[in-house]
Amino acid sequence: MTDPTPFLPELPETWEGTPATLHAYAHGVGAISRAHAEAHPNWWHVGLTVKPDGLASDPVPLPDGESLELLMDLRTHEVVLSTSSGDRHAFSLEAGVAGTEFADHLIAQAAVYGLSDGYQRDKFENDDPRSYDPAAAETFRRILVDVNGVFVDHIETLKGDVSPVQVWPHGFDLAVEWFGTRVETHEENGTVVEAPAQLNLGFYPGGRPYFFSNPWPSEGEVLLSKPLPHGAEWHAEGWQGSILYYDQLAGDPDAEKKLREYAAAVFAAAAPTLLA
Repeated sequence: MTDPTPFLPELPETWEGTPATLHAYAHGVGAISRAHAEAHPNWWHVGLTVKPDGLASDPVPLPDGESLELLMDLRTHEVVLSTSSGDRHAFSLEAGVAGTEFADHLIAQAAVYGLSDGYQRDKFENDDPRSYDPAAAETFRRILVDVNGVFVDHIETLKGDVSPVQVWPHGFDLAVEWFGTRVETHEENGTVVEAPAQLNLGFYPGGRPYFFSNPWPSEGEVLLSKPLPHGAEWHAEGWQGSILYYDQLAGDPDAEKKLREYAAAVFAAAAPTLLA
């Protein structure tokens, strides 16, 4: 049976509160991964992977040799902690608890599985009231799955190193990085470090949702003269890169094609500036 939901559907009126709630909850899931998952130097271990049902953490090793996965299930509207041996614990996302209470519930259950200590509470403590609309969550799930598919297809056409496609808990953007061959120096926590030039591609669901693709470092004057398709624009105030608002594509029968063309156009313009 064909799914009638279009690629990049119109957003429901109840949209904004639900992504904000899920963002607060992602901080809690990320706190477990940050403390206990196998660390990656680029922090990829704290990112959430898009699954058909929602957003999942990387497997977290447990003291007994098993592993733990956390899933924000946007079909059943619950967060699920499951171990590799089949043990399962779930609680509702619809309860609308504050971010701190949500994270504390995760931490308490993680302790049952032998995980404790090491949590950076400033990463998730937030006592703002939360709202959760199942219809908005389902729309978000569909957007994540569809956009993730486009991003995965896009990076498969590229030569060079790429990151995983992930949702980052701190910013709640779905994004991927392509790495150029230029090496740049920058200051990080008071230390000068080297890093490859890079170009991201992402989607941010908050406020007026938008797609973005931003090179680092940015050759602003060079890029501003390059045309972009389908209403996308180069952005130069505050941050440098490109932006394409979700509502410029939502409901368009050609939305998928246009999103792919936007990603390709920014890459064609920016990638040559990031090569040695």
